[in-house]
Amino acid sequence: MARHNTQSSGADDRALADLIRPVRRQLRVAAGWSVLSALIWPIQAGFVAHGLAGLLSGAPGLWPTVAGFVTFGLLRALISYRAEALAFAAATRVVVAARARIVGREARATDGMAAGGLAALAGEKLDLILPYVTRYAPARARVAVLPVVIVALAFWQSWAVGVVFLLTGPLIPLFMALVGMAAQDASRRQMAEIGTLNDLLVERLSALIDIRLLGAGEAVATTFAAGAERLRAQTMAVLGVAFLSSAVLELFAAIGVAMVAVYVGFELLGMLAFGSYGTALAPAAGMFLLLLAPEFYQPLRDLSAAWHDKAAALAVAAELAAWQASGDATLLGSGAGSARLVGPADIALRGVVVRRGAMLIRYPDVDIGPGETVALMGGSGAGKTTLLRLLAGTLVPEQGQITVAGIALTDQVADSWRARLGWMPQSLHFLNDSLGYNVTFARGADPGAALRLAAVADVVANLPLAAATRLGETGGGLSGGEARRLTLARAIHAAPDVLLADEPTADLDSLTAEQVVAGLLALAASGCTLIVATHDAALAARLGRIIRIGDA
Repeated sequence: MARHNTQSSGADDRALADLIRPVRRQLRVAAGWSVLSALIWPIQAGFVAHGLAGLLSGAPGLWPTVAGFVTFGLLRALISYRAEALAFAAATRVVVAARARIVGREARATDGMAAGGLAALAGEKLDLILPYVTRYAPARARVAVLPVVIVALAFWQSWAVGVVFLLTGPLIPLFMALVGMAAQDASRRQMAEIGTLNDLLVERLSALIDIRLLGAGEAVATTFAAGAERLRAQTMAVLGVAFLSSAVLELFAAIGVAMVAVYVGFELLGMLAFGSYGTALAPAAGMFLLLLAPEFYQPLRDLSAAWHDKAAALAVAAELAAWQASGDATLLGSGAGSARLVGPADIALRGVVVRRGAMLIRYPDVDIGPGETVALMGGSGAGKTTLLRLLAGTLVPEQGQITVAGIALTDQVADSWRARLGWMPQSLHFLNDSLGYNVTFARGADPGAALRLAAVADVVANLPLAAATRLGETGGGLSGGEARRLTLARAIHAAPDVLLADEPTADLDSLTAEQVVAGLLALAASGCTLIVATHDAALAARLGRIIRIGDA
């Protein structure tokens, strides 16, 4: 288990380092300004100690000391502002770039992460990178410099105070190392639970009408309550680790400051005769050491507080890396093409091989002529849907070549090829617009003919606003079969040269399945090439040819 956690932590660290690599130089500059700001405090402490010692001795000239303290205070504020501005700009750049990658790729993807988890990653989770960049990186730089400088100044005045710092200071990073793995694991579990709960919400909202019809509201509410309770437990686990580490840290810091205060007090009272290099500790030196003591522990406290920001950032970076690793092959084309390829819509596969996860799928060499009706059959997971995506150019084969209309399917022709395709997916998605627009995409005024051919015209007529009805993302208000026939109407209206249909009769009753098959065959009768991925032997038997997938 420990070895697994170490390997996971190393992978997370690499993922986070890759995420912030574009702004690494900017972060180094910000960290440098932050260190410079922190180094001004010993100078201010010297002014304060000198002024207080002067008041005790009755020496004149306090105002120059006050002026020096205020001047360096203003300088420190300006430098801190500069450091924080640079760090925030770098953090914003990282988050905006990551969010743009997610939106850009998912806008071109045909599948991917569940919508709820992806929305949580692109939205609230990525924002957790901000405190890591703005707080943890500068704090780490201050820890590397400021305690060393303060220890040197302490030994210059009193070796006893220097020894106190050397004994108590390392306890803080040691404890941070001990709680680090627990904090990271707790943050990772919390991030995963947020994504899971969001996915559950999206799924239940898309099925809200079915839930009401089935009277399953109470069961769904119970599921949500259980999910919310798990998220509460994970969040409290993160907070528990944070509070525990902060309490121990404050204890060590308080003990260290108290030891310095006790030593300086007894030394100034003349009750101790060691630690000051043979001479009594001067009041100015004693007050200087007292002012340095809290600042010695402050960078360590800042780093400990930001340690939990790092744990959250590591969890987000790991999730982002997993999203990037799970990405499909690049979508061919730019998405801007609309011109049609010249020539008949013939298709040829030669030596096509594609990797899906850990599986390598090899497809037989196939030629499909214009107007053919073809059934792709094979076991679940054999690669039928993957082949449809290859033919549409939404996946790129690792080996081999796909030829369409006599030309290799490449970036240069993919958009033009897709302009000739119709797509009937198994998982239904609709735009946030009217039903009519979802059928026509503003191409042609009346979807009536396509709706009648797909046997869904009566269904549309009975909706509250008919074709002007707005559908949910997954066709809320329609049954599965009605939504499936609506996607068929969309394909019919576009008059494609080739229709790619993925399990068009899956999970449909016999009457609805027959209506869908009739619409498909009517479209094929108009000259459209029909390529259907299916387990339905009855549907396959009505098509012109069957191609077995998974036998090669």
